[in-house]
Amino acid sequence: MNQPHEHPVEPSASDCADFLEQIVYFIDNELDAADCAVVRAHLDTCNPCLEKYDLQRTVKSIVARSCSEAAPEELRKRVLLRLREVQVRITDA
Repeated sequence: MNQPHEHPVEPSASDCADFLEQIVYFIDNELDAADCAVVRAHLDTCNPCLEKYDLQRTVKSIVARSCSEAAPEELRKRVLLRLREVQVRITDA
């Protein structure tokens, strides 16, 4: 009997959903070594998940960079004043 050619099994949508939840932890190095290996193996075989991983990593990097910038003092004062005005309106309502 001839054996059929082995084709890689495409991950199902539910498999991908599970991995996409883990990607955030993977990026933050919050998974143990075994889980990291599983996520890496999935990313090596699933282009859509790899693209989402790259996008998530890029967004996280941009946000981290942006968080290190301080707002100008005048802007900070205006924002704090506006927050106080909103708080007063909420408590008066």
